[in-house]
Amino acid sequence: MTPPQHIAIVGGGTAGWMTACLLRQRWRERGIEITLIESAEIGTVGVGEGSTPYLRRFFATLGIAERDWMPACDATYKCGIRFPGWSSVEGYESYVHPFFNEADRELGNQFFTNACLRRRGQAADANPQDFFLAAELARQRRAPLYKAEGPGTDYAYHFDAGKLGVFLRGHAVGLGVRHVVDTIARVEQHEGGDIAAVHLKGGTRIAADLFVDCSGFKGLLINETLGEPFLPYRDNLFNDRAIAIPTPLVDGEDIPSETVSTALRHGWAWQIPLTTRYGNGYVYSSDFISDDDAERELREHLGAAAEGASARRLRMRVGRVDRHWSRNCVAVGLAQGFIEPLEATALMLIQLSVEGLIAALEADDFGRGRQADYNRRVNGMFEGVRDYVVAHYRLNTRRDTDYWRANRAHRHISDRLASLLDVWDRGGDFEAELESHGSALMYLRPSWYALFAGMGRFPAELRAAPQAVTAAQAKARLGPMATTFSSHRSQLLGQ
Repeated sequence: MTPPQHIAIVGGGTAGWMTACLLRQRWRERGIEITLIESAEIGTVGVGEGSTPYLRRFFATLGIAERDWMPACDATYKCGIRFPGWSSVEGYESYVHPFFNEADRELGNQFFTNACLRRRGQAADANPQDFFLAAELARQRRAPLYKAEGPGTDYAYHFDAGKLGVFLRGHAVGLGVRHVVDTIARVEQHEGGDIAAVHLKGGTRIAADLFVDCSGFKGLLINETLGEPFLPYRDNLFNDRAIAIPTPLVDGEDIPSETVSTALRHGWAWQIPLTTRYGNGYVYSSDFISDDDAERELREHLGAAAEGASARRLRMRVGRVDRHWSRNCVAVGLAQGFIEPLEATALMLIQLSVEGLIAALEADDFGRGRQADYNRRVNGMFEGVRDYVVAHYRLNTRRDTDYWRANRAHRHISDRLASLLDVWDRGGDFEAELESHGSALMYLRPSWYALFAGMGRFPAELRAAPQAVTAAQAKARLGPMATTFSSHRSQLLGQ
C-alpha cells in the first residue's frame, strides 16, 4: 500500500499537538499532509501536570531544548513523587518513588538488599526515601542537574498543561501542520465503515486517509462513530472525579522539585510546583464523597493559601477502549483511555502510542496488517500501568474511612499483580518474579521495590540483625552528594 496522503487529527490539547509534532517530524519528507482540527468551543484544562522521564525523549526527538520550552510552560524539574499518608506503618508514613540515577548504584543495591532482609523478618532500614539521590535532591529542593560534569541523571518535568499545548501547537504549525479551528458537525463514513471525512459547522468538508481521534473523553470518532466499546476500570480504580485549585508560591522559598501526592480521606491530593504557582487538586471517588464535601476537604488541606481561589471540577473516564486502532482511525490520549493521574502517566501513554503507531505503519509499508499487534501492545501498556497504580491502593494501610478499606479489600486485581504480592509476602524470589513478567510490568525493578517497601509491606514482628547500611548512614552519604547539584530556582532562572 502507499502511505496516507492526508492525516486528520481531531482535537487539540496536549494529545493532539504531541501527535501532530511526532507524525510531522517523522514523515515530513514523505509529503504527507497533516491537518489538526480543534474546536474553539472546547477549552483546555490548564492545570499543573507532571510527566515521566519519557517526555525528555519526546523533546529530544523534536530537537527542542529545555531552555526553549520550559519557560514558556512555567515548567519545573521533577525528581520523583512523594507519598505522605498512604501508610500507617511506623517509619513508612511517607515514602518517595524516585527517578533513578547512575550515582544510585551502590546505595540503591543496598536498599534492595535491606528490603529483602526486612520482608524476611529482619529489622533492616528499607524506606526508599533514605537511599536514593533523587529523594535527597527533592529534600534540598535542588534540580536534577549537576553544577559541573557528573554521572547521568534521570528526571521528568512539571508544567502548565494548557501552555504546553499552546507551545506544541506553535511548533507543529511551524513544521507545516495545517491548523483548522472549527467544530465538527458530523462524521461521514464510507459504505464499508471507514471514516471518509468530517464536516465542520463552518461548512468545510475535510477528507483524509487516516484519522487520529484526540477528542478527549468524548471519543467522537472511536466511540461515537465507530462504536468501539470502552472498558472501565471501576472495579479496581474507584476514583472518577477531580477538583483543581491553584495556590501561590511562598515568597522567598526555593521551588520544590518533586510532586507530592498526599492521601486524604476519600482519595489523594496532588501538589505540583510550577515557576508561577502551585497546581493542586483532589482525586476522589464520587461513590464515597460528594463534590461539595470533596472541595471542602481540599480547601481544608490547602489552608489559607486557597482562600479566594476558584475551583475547577473535573470528571474522569478511567479505563480504555477495546481497540485503539479501528479501521482507519487511531485513538490517542483521553479518547483511547485514561489511568488516573497518580503516577503522571498520561503523556507517556500518548507518546508511546504514537511512536508505536509510526513503527507499526512503517513496518507494514503503511498497511493495516499490524493493527492487531498494535492493539495488543497498547492494551498491554495500559494494563501494566493500571497494575502499578492499583498496587498503591491495595498496599495502603489506612483505616480511617470506608474508601481506603474498600481499596484494600477488593479482589479485582490481575493474576500478575496477585503473584507479585504473593511472592513478596512469603519472602520468595521477588527478583525472579519481576523478571518473569518482563516488559509487561511497564515499571522497572526499582519502582516495584520502592512501592512495596515504601508502603511498609513487611512482617509486623522483626528480629534484630546486622545490615550493610542503615538509613542514617545512607542519608549522611547522600547529603554531600546533593550539594554538587544546582538549586532548583537558580537552575530555572538561569535558562
